[in-house]
Amino acid sequence: MRLIRFGDAGHERPGVLTADGRRLDVGTFGEDWNESFFGSDGPARLEAWLRAQGDTCPVVDDDVRLGPCVARPSKIVCIGMNYTDHARETGATPPTEPVLFFKSTTSLCGPFDDIVVPVGSVKTDWEVELAVVIGARASRVSEEDALEHVAGYALHNDLSERQWQLERGGQWVKGKSFDTFAPLGPYLATRDEIPDPQALRLWLTVNGERMQDGTTGDMIFGVATLVSYVSQCMTLLPGDVISTGTPAGVGLGMKPPRYLKGGDVVELGVEGLGSARQRVIAAK
Repeated sequence: MRLIRFGDAGHERPGVLTADGRRLDVGTFGEDWNESFFGSDGPARLEAWLRAQGDTCPVVDDDVRLGPCVARPSKIVCIGMNYTDHARETGATPPTEPVLFFKSTTSLCGPFDDIVVPVGSVKTDWEVELAVVIGARASRVSEEDALEHVAGYALHNDLSERQWQLERGGQWVKGKSFDTFAPLGPYLATRDEIPDPQALRLWLTVNGERMQDGTTGDMIFGVATLVSYVSQCMTLLPGDVISTGTPAGVGLGMKPPRYLKGGDVVELGVEGLGSARQRVIAAK
């Protein structure tokens, strides 16, 4: 099953994307895709409801905006340098344990929304990533049981302002949390749709030029390891997002470095999770 959220920013409604490509408004189901939904076996309940009520659901026009595919989660946990080639292109040593940082939930936006380059920024960068959405409360879970705590997966662009991230002191979260810096979607694919999260191609282009082209099989730490590891440090709640890192090809790693500017167009995708397109504009 593929879950979407549609409508004006801040007023999104829940929907599903059918196998034949239709967008259905499932507002009469009565729940948004949030902690309460995921924590109460929501996808299974929704699937049963759709079998009985799906024919009565209105179809959403294709030109209606898609929002982030989950309602604002309690946290977005990101994994740094989780691909050896990406670590090396930035001059870092590949980590021996997962590198964790947070991204503010206010940075969430829709998969086709504009990316707003912050005022004064000259180093806004792109990062295509596989995002994992938690489906059941996870605290100190084992790797063997970790995937049972996953609701599904989504496409994520982990945008980064490198000056604020690396040159202004403190933690990476400063460069990761600007508004529009977390386009998520177009949809959440439930776990049954992605039988092997370590066998997915992911790619990104800027103005049609291929920048990133990798596979989740090259992660240093796979999804099960990450869910288990993060759950040792903090309780993961239903609806929480773990963004699993990016392969080589970011602007920071180029010689000379290359960053986003107003007028650029970023397109990206993950196999089985659709694609997204974001126009870059400068903050006013």
